[in-house]
Amino acid sequence: MSLGVELPLDNDFARQTSPTGVPSTFGIPDLRHHRKRAELADRLGFRALWLRDVPLWIPGFGDAGQVFDAFTYLGFLAGVTDNILLGTAAVVLPLRHPLHVAKMAATVDQLSGGRLILGVASGDRPGEYPSFGIDFQSRGEQYRTAVAALRSIWHESAGLHNDRIKVLPVPQNGSIPLVAVGRGQQSTEWAAENMDGYMTYHRPAHLMKPVTDKWAHSMPPGQHKPAITTMLVDLLEDPDAPAEPIRFGARLGRNQLHRYLSGLEEAGIAHVALNFRPSFRPVEEVLEEIAEHVLPDF
Repeated sequence: MSLGVELPLDNDFARQTSPTGVPSTFGIPDLRHHRKRAELADRLGFRALWLRDVPLWIPGFGDAGQVFDAFTYLGFLAGVTDNILLGTAAVVLPLRHPLHVAKMAATVDQLSGGRLILGVASGDRPGEYPSFGIDFQSRGEQYRTAVAALRSIWHESAGLHNDRIKVLPVPQNGSIPLVAVGRGQQSTEWAAENMDGYMTYHRPAHLMKPVTDKWAHSMPPGQHKPAITTMLVDLLEDPDAPAEPIRFGARLGRNQLHRYLSGLEEAGIAHVALNFRPSFRPVEEVLEEIAEHVLPDF
C-alpha cells in the first residue's frame, strides 16, 4: 500500500480564527503556504497529491475543497513538483464537456511527465447543476457517456490517421488512468469493467473488507485494479495516543496510525490519501513525522 495526501494541506476544519485573529469561514482553507507544502510532500516521498473539483462553494456543504480550479491548479503543481503523482478526487464529469476534460487532462499529463491520475465522479451537490443548466437526475447516464468519450478521444488522438480531427496533446502513454470516485450511479460491476481503479469513502478496516472483496470479485478474469480510500487524520503529539474515531477518519498518535493503516492494507486497500484538515498541529510538522515514522513501511 502507498500513502498520499489530499489537498488543501491546511487545518481549516480545526482552525477557529484566521491568522489575523478574524473568525474564519469553515471549509475555506488558508492557501498562503500551499506551494511549499505540496513541494514538501513531494520531497518527503508521499506517493500522490489529490485534489477535488468543487466549481461552486455551497455554504450548506461547508467545504470549498482547495478553492483553486482543479485543472489550472494541476498545471501549477506539475511545474513545482517532480515525482509525486497528481490525482483528482474527483472531476465532476457531467458539469464539464468531455472534449475539454480530455484536452486539459492530457495537457497536465504531458506537463507532469505522465503523473496524472484522473479520478472522476457524477457529483453529489444538487445545487450546482441548475447553475450549469445540467439535469441532476440524468447525471449517471451523462457520467457513463463521458467516460466512454474520454477513452475514445484519447484513442483516436493517439492513432496514426493524420486526416482525422484530433485533440492535442496526446497523453504521454496514449491514455490516462481513470479512477471511479464513489459509485457514480453505477454498479460495482460496471466500474470494475470500465475503470482502472475505485476510490471509496473511508471506513475502518473491518468495514472496508466487504467493500474491497466486492470490488475484487467484480473484476474481469485475470485483472487486478486498485481500491483506494481517503482518511481524515488528526495526528496527536503523543505517538502512542489511542485511536478515537472521527468522521471519515481518526484522531490518534503515529504508532496507532501505523496499525490503522496496516489494517486497511490487510483489508485490500492499495492507496490511502491522508487529509489533515481536522488536525490542530502544523501541517509541515505532521507531514514530516509521518514521513519519518510511518511512510517507510508502506
